[in-house]
Amino acid sequence: MKILQKIKHEFDRITLIQFSFSTIILFVFLLLPVLTILLAARYYGVSLLFQTQNINFNPTGQLVGITRLGNTTIIKVTGLSYGVILNSIINSLIVTIFASLLGILVAFVLARYTFPLKTMLRIMAIVPLLMTPFVNAYVIKKLFGPTFGYNTISWFLSLITGHDVRLVFSDLAGVTLTQIITFYPIVYLNVYSAMLNIDPSLEEQAENLGSRGFKLFRTVTLPLSLPGLAAGAALVFIFSLEDVGAPIIFGVRELLSYQIYSYFQGVRVGVENPETGALALVMLLLALTVFVGIRNYVSLKQYAMLSRGGRWVPRERRPGIKGLLAIYLIVFPLVLTTMSPQIGVLALAVSERWTQTPFPQGITLNHIADIVRIKGVFQGVVNSLLYSTLAVSLIILLGISASYVVARVRIKGIGILDTLSTMPLAIPGLVVAYGYFFFFHKYFNDTLLDPLRNPAIPIILAYSVRKLPFTARSVFAGLQQTHVALEEASLNLGASRARTLAKIVIPLIALNIAGGAMISFVYCMSETSVSITLGGLGGDVTSPGHKAPITMVMLDLITSGRVESVHLAAALGALLIALQLLVIMIITLVFKQSYAFIGI
Repeated sequence: MKILQKIKHEFDRITLIQFSFSTIILFVFLLLPVLTILLAARYYGVSLLFQTQNINFNPTGQLVGITRLGNTTIIKVTGLSYGVILNSIINSLIVTIFASLLGILVAFVLARYTFPLKTMLRIMAIVPLLMTPFVNAYVIKKLFGPTFGYNTISWFLSLITGHDVRLVFSDLAGVTLTQIITFYPIVYLNVYSAMLNIDPSLEEQAENLGSRGFKLFRTVTLPLSLPGLAAGAALVFIFSLEDVGAPIIFGVRELLSYQIYSYFQGVRVGVENPETGALALVMLLLALTVFVGIRNYVSLKQYAMLSRGGRWVPRERRPGIKGLLAIYLIVFPLVLTTMSPQIGVLALAVSERWTQTPFPQGITLNHIADIVRIKGVFQGVVNSLLYSTLAVSLIILLGISASYVVARVRIKGIGILDTLSTMPLAIPGLVVAYGYFFFFHKYFNDTLLDPLRNPAIPIILAYSVRKLPFTARSVFAGLQQTHVALEEASLNLGASRARTLAKIVIPLIALNIAGGAMISFVYCMSETSVSITLGGLGGDVTSPGHKAPITMVMLDLITSGRVESVHLAAALGALLIALQLLVIMIITLVFKQSYAFIGI
């Protein structure tokens, strides 16, 4: 009876509607489709582990091969293949380790040292997170991958050494390199934020006790930064696991992401692979295990901060001559290398050709103009704008409803709703796409929810649940900063809960809502996993009336084999970069908020 009285006291009609609406939407359009993967995998889950194409302890291929042809030395890094499942685990672990090392290095330099061009380095470090699906992997392949002439890195090596040295990353090694370059800023941003929040007195006390240099970093700074490192590393592992752009560009089929993507290719021609359900389940379990495991590991440790009152000033010092040389000769070139794919995308968009030469050649704006001139391409842009706008409308409703209930209702277990609203970050997009297809095609066959009939509505719903966390967290942060006494005063003066929300709460958190919605919109526009799977069922992208979003059009262009189509895909990538930069400027300069860069 006390529980019922508590519920009756905490919930009124509006909050009950908000709770019911958000819970039902998240349950039906997130949990149910994902849980039905268990049904799809029921006949294949156990036997899958014993198939050599999925787990092979006798690897094939060659890690590194060195060949000398006359005066030319070819160093080819390929990677060993252990089967689909093991390849995915090993690749994600390697990406996570190297991305973490690079992210920690950059974060430490930016958080603990002050030097000329520091602001430039900070901006450079986040450039790789400007999303250009598929095109950035294509550019990395031109920079480091196999080519008939020099790739760009080989041209630089030959210039520096004076010898004909050709360094080539291909196959699994190419995928790994691409993902390290793309995802390391996620670790950097999380670790950098954690280091800024460390109470300087803790490091000062350690120094007074004789702990300096690397020992201070190893025993104090890094342990106190572990929450940020763990969060970043977990996301990198999940994003690496589900990334399908790099495997497609480098032609690596022996990965979970490519196998699930191939399933939808088979659906388009009427050939389905029932084992995909088991592979999707494996991907889901791996992602959830890492996400939950790392979060629990961090929560078991205490990271107490001793504050002397007020907000402290982060520790920064000027490096010596050796430190400056290390920053300018090691850190800057490393970060410049990681932002080269985005530079290459922009160069590819306005160049006439980039075939067997180390750099693009010629300048033209025809590819940018073709975005509007070619009907099938422009249709993809229109589709994405429509899908993203409708998805964000639902995201705003969901974000306000779920966040308000979590922030204002004091009932044990209400945190489950908060978990549901942030869970999509831990669920790979390919798993969501497969769950949507299996669930809605099987149980809502030939209805508006059936992706084979029309993928538009499933895509909008998938966008909504996948990109909800950015708006939900932004709204929740705004509600935490808005004192509940303002609402109570309104209610005590006779205003209804709905009127209080409309006239008091929403105006006070309007910037948080707008900021979160803009971030969700950008990530909907550049969403990859759902777009190329469910979106690929929307007809031929060369036809004016197709239903495919912009990223599916980019994939079709870049895999068509036509040189001019690659440049057009890069022009679409430049369009996405411009959109992201515009949103970043509005949120940081106008709204005075931080931009959430995490999202795939």
